[in-house]
Amino acid sequence: MPKVIDLFAGAGGLSLGAIRAGFRVIGALELDSIAISTHKLNFPNTRHLQLDISKLSGRDVLNYFKVKKGELSGIIGGPPCQGFSSIGRQKADDPRNLLFIHFFRLVKEMSPSFFVVENVPGIMNAKFTAIREEAYSLIAGKYKKLPPMVINTLDYGLPTSRSRVIFIGYKKGKVDRLEAKVFKPSGGVKPHYVQDALEGLPVQLDCFEHPKNGSKYWCKIDKPTPGSYADMISVSCPEAGNEEAVFRYFEHSEVTGMIGTKHSPEVIRRYESIPPGGKDFISKSYRLQMDGFCPTLRAGTDREHGSFQAVRPLHPIEARVITPREAARLQGFPDWFLFHNTKWHSFRQIGNSVSPILAEYILRSIREKLK
Repeated sequence: MPKVIDLFAGAGGLSLGAIRAGFRVIGALELDSIAISTHKLNFPNTRHLQLDISKLSGRDVLNYFKVKKGELSGIIGGPPCQGFSSIGRQKADDPRNLLFIHFFRLVKEMSPSFFVVENVPGIMNAKFTAIREEAYSLIAGKYKKLPPMVINTLDYGLPTSRSRVIFIGYKKGKVDRLEAKVFKPSGGVKPHYVQDALEGLPVQLDCFEHPKNGSKYWCKIDKPTPGSYADMISVSCPEAGNEEAVFRYFEHSEVTGMIGTKHSPEVIRRYESIPPGGKDFISKSYRLQMDGFCPTLRAGTDREHGSFQAVRPLHPIEARVITPREAARLQGFPDWFLFHNTKWHSFRQIGNSVSPILAEYILRSIREKLK
């Protein structure tokens, strides 16, 4: 089975997509302690390394993950996007932007057959041209680089609109000719809506905090209709999944993450007045529509940048914001996938992630061309 390493692995959206596309994720590198602990829960067969990528050489990474140069099929990853994001300050000198260059440096030093990088469309802004060009220069003449592709998850059947730019490169002789058109659905992709994502999940909640002993709250849900979106995203878990979570989901229809947020009576009254598709003028929360699509789920900021909580959409029926499990469904994560116990970290992990559905489509297209 071809081997890949996930850099800036986060909770594991790219990793899950890679596994479902037929790759073996032998290693995941992530500096954030919360994110890598979540990745470990869901990918017990993967080796993990919690270090700063900028301080590692390609040889360091290969040695730690016990793979020789030339044996690695791919390097995948989503370097931090906050410095490039159009909703941020877009500072060209944001130190996080340099991690995009370090990704390409490791590609050069580790020499995989292909690479896939995900980021926000803001990275294509002219003010970041120098960063892109420096990154490209590291692999010049060694990889066939496709033009950056700006794509939206709606085109791949997700119920959430999320635009991202994908950078792909490959070695001739290792991968058959790739063209941008193979990564775009040829048509006939069935659209899925908010109601498809929320199928079978309880509307009214009875839990608002995790048990104080640190254990997880397990919520009973209805089994999804065979072949539905809710069924499709959870039915497969090859070489992935926490043993308890997988067992409880498939044997007892139990999931984690259905933890509600307590709102004051005043906020509840305000939310009750928001029509589907409307927005609360104070919280800026958007009311989801059952027959509509979810706007981009955002991550908020980490502690070093103020710990600002991202705006969470309102449930289409109830006067409350959505739960982490509902957000995970909208992002394409399976019901057996575990996130951090706290709502704050869960939403950060989901908002920072690449949808496993998009990741699988992109990486399956490469897998089919891999020699």
